[in-house]
Amino acid sequence: MLSLTVNGCSHSLPVPADAPLLTVLRNDLGLNGPKYGCGLGECGACTVLVDGIAARACVIPVGGVAGRAITTLEGLGTHERLHPVQQAFIDEQAAQCGYCLNGMIMMAAALLAREPNPSEASIRSELSGNLCRCGTHVEIVRAVQRAAQLLALADHR
Repeated sequence: MLSLTVNGCSHSLPVPADAPLLTVLRNDLGLNGPKYGCGLGECGACTVLVDGIAARACVIPVGGVAGRAITTLEGLGTHERLHPVQQAFIDEQAAQCGYCLNGMIMMAAALLAREPNPSEASIRSELSGNLCRCGTHVEIVRAVQRAAQLLALADHR
């Protein structure tokens, strides 16, 4: 049995320690935010936060994150109260097919947690390893900028 903490909930799962985290999240826990893209950690579709740091779930053995806090897209916000990054992506219509959104949102959340007011260059650099085949990069950058504004407003309340 392997113990995981995902989105604030503890789970004890009968999975091998070398199973990819992405497989366990999707198949065993039913979390569909992280997507299978390339399986090589190159596209970013599977990005999750591990102790607040963006990580590629397709290349991380689940045993390597036992005892650490894992956050998926489902754990950022709720339907009733979206995380500011999620809200900003909706506001800026930063999606077409939506396949890259999990990775873009999770990378943006990690960036904004450590750098609340990033420059456009910093945003572009942070997201450069996440592939978007639809070409919504301009909207995605605007969404991250809007999310920074939303987070700043929330901090002042």
